[in-house]
Amino acid sequence: MAIQRDITSNIELLLETLPPSIRQAIEAGPDDQEDLLEVIMDLGRLPEARYRHHERFLSDREVTQEDIDYVIARIGAFGEDNRAGIPRTLHRISAIRNRTGRVIGLTCRVGRAVFGTIVILRDLIESGKSVLLLGRPGVGKTTMLRETARVLAEDLRKRVVIVDTSNEIAGDGDIPHPGIGRARRMQVPRPSEQHAVMIEAVENHMPEVIVIDEIGTELEALAARTIAERGVQLIGTAHGQTLENLLSNPTLSDLIGGIQAVTLGDEEARRRGTQKTVLERKAPPTFDILVEIQNWDQVTVYPDVASAVDSLLRAEPPRAEVRRRTAEGQIEIAAVAASEQTIQTIPGIRRGSGRERGERGMRTPSTFSPSQAGVAPQRIYPFGVSRDRLERAIASLHVPATIVRDMGEATMVMTLKNYYRQGAQRVRQAEERGVPVYVLRNNTLAQMERQLADVFNINLGDNGTHRSADRDDDESMTQALLEVETAITQVLNGERSSVELQPQSSYVRRLQHQMAERYNLQSESRGREPHRRVKIFR
Repeated sequence: MAIQRDITSNIELLLETLPPSIRQAIEAGPDDQEDLLEVIMDLGRLPEARYRHHERFLSDREVTQEDIDYVIARIGAFGEDNRAGIPRTLHRISAIRNRTGRVIGLTCRVGRAVFGTIVILRDLIESGKSVLLLGRPGVGKTTMLRETARVLAEDLRKRVVIVDTSNEIAGDGDIPHPGIGRARRMQVPRPSEQHAVMIEAVENHMPEVIVIDEIGTELEALAARTIAERGVQLIGTAHGQTLENLLSNPTLSDLIGGIQAVTLGDEEARRRGTQKTVLERKAPPTFDILVEIQNWDQVTVYPDVASAVDSLLRAEPPRAEVRRRTAEGQIEIAAVAASEQTIQTIPGIRRGSGRERGERGMRTPSTFSPSQAGVAPQRIYPFGVSRDRLERAIASLHVPATIVRDMGEATMVMTLKNYYRQGAQRVRQAEERGVPVYVLRNNTLAQMERQLADVFNINLGDNGTHRSADRDDDESMTQALLEVETAITQVLNGERSSVELQPQSSYVRRLQHQMAERYNLQSESRGREPHRRVKIFR
């Protein structure tokens, strides 16, 4: 049996504020008013109605200043955020002003309380953990947030306080819309004071749950952390499409723990199989659970934000689950485990000038042919081997191989000679399970390419290499990469605003650009050959 959604819109109250000609065009039109999203009125243009799946003009007469003034006279006063409303409704009217402050455009958005939208997330809401709803504008975050507040207050009988910045959750006027149930609403005098009202709500009204829409500033993120640390459940929304978007947002990344650059010791870097400068989570996340909203009937849930962020920073797929609501009202949950995904961590190429894109975009043509080699795809577990160099070797040879973190998933192990001689436990485990162990003489890119060439039956030529003519030898390559790691650390930690590296070949510069992009830093090549070099900066 399908789940019934009750929708309360009071759309007739919004239509009454519109000029008669525009209102009549909507009422007499062929479209269902329940599909109406907003009405657009811009001075000197035709009025337009936007529905869920299409738009249509409402008149062949352009909007006049008198039409705009007609609407303004029938709604509440505009706040500092240029938003107004209609008392005891969820409708929102947003203004566009000219340089003198006169309103020359209106967006009249239909507000609806939709009951039943959080059935897909109800178990998460009832868990008592803090939940962050993430989605693009217009996807329905505020509607779900409003229904969450009602369920917590009505069904679970919790003390819920809504911090309503633009009166979008509980409607305009001093009496809140019935769509929030028993939840209490605190209005915010101006958007810049939202963080202060969040703290005031906790200190003065003893809530069990705080509901906040559109966390968007550093102060609001800090206030959210303060609330969570006081043991109050926090339900909030933020703009963004994916967890990765939020992680790369310097203003809001603190909501999920934040990131910082850490320099590892030689032994620890060798143990992890990573470069010395790595990104790690800075603190426990403010929100325990993150939900990416595709629509009301499909979401992606990260039930453990801390673990998900740690996995992303290690270039691993985080554990998540996809939830879908069928037409019959059933909730289908599909777990997405790390072992079920294949991740390829080849750095992207930063967009620069045409010349620089060409320089960094070159790649030696692949000589690998699976039909000729007759070798199945391999899952490589690197033990004491640099993951970054192994990734570059795989990308350079274009072989069907991926790097795994779990020994149990590996079809082969790659390690160094000293680890093999010492009889490391992981190496012994691999041999006991019958997993082939390939031993490298040293931790260089050339050694890894030669080993992969042997595994996949690739002929590297007489000189035993598959590298382009402009690559430096292993020692100079290592020094160049250590130099860029040091520069990245200095810029991330604020020690220097920018660092210019030593002149390098085009191939090495391309690798340096890619490493900078990994850490969300900017880079550019400067100078002329043979003195062309990379500059790293924020």
